[in-house]
Amino acid sequence: MRTNYDFTPFRRSTVGFDRLFDLLENGLTTQITDGYPPFDLVRDGEDRYRINMAVAGFRPDEIDVTAQQNMLVVSGRKQDSDEGRYIHRGIAARDFERRFGLADYVQVKNAELADGMLSIELVREIPEAMKPRKIAIGSGGDNARRIEDASDKEGSKQLEAA
Repeated sequence: MRTNYDFTPFRRSTVGFDRLFDLLENGLTTQITDGYPPFDLVRDGEDRYRINMAVAGFRPDEIDVTAQQNMLVVSGRKQDSDEGRYIHRGIAARDFERRFGLADYVQVKNAELADGMLSIELVREIPEAMKPRKIAIGSGGDNARRIEDASDKEGSKQLEAA
């Protein structure tokens, strides 16, 4: 059973949320249902995350980690072709590609491969201009005086220039 939601009324009354609505409408249908390679998403702190991915049998030069705008792509391509030597191959070593949607301001800091586990560190770094800030509220008389002082200085500069 598939349920589609119509986000058109929300699209008409909001600005800049197109990516969010596209994700809600199409995100779940485009996900690959293949569970290979298995991975864990770990929250290491308030703004720190880690992706642990089991990539047994892959060397660092066979794995690509690419950070694009709001997207992390991890892919693996096996270069060895020694199929004739195996009697039974139970360790999956097929090519893969995993995509992870990243929120705004999430950056990839580091990727390490150790003991068959790929660990990717992510950090959300919000720019200072985007962080909430407290605005001081002055009394009406003080603000009026500051505005008048500023306009008086501007007027006197214009008179001096003339």
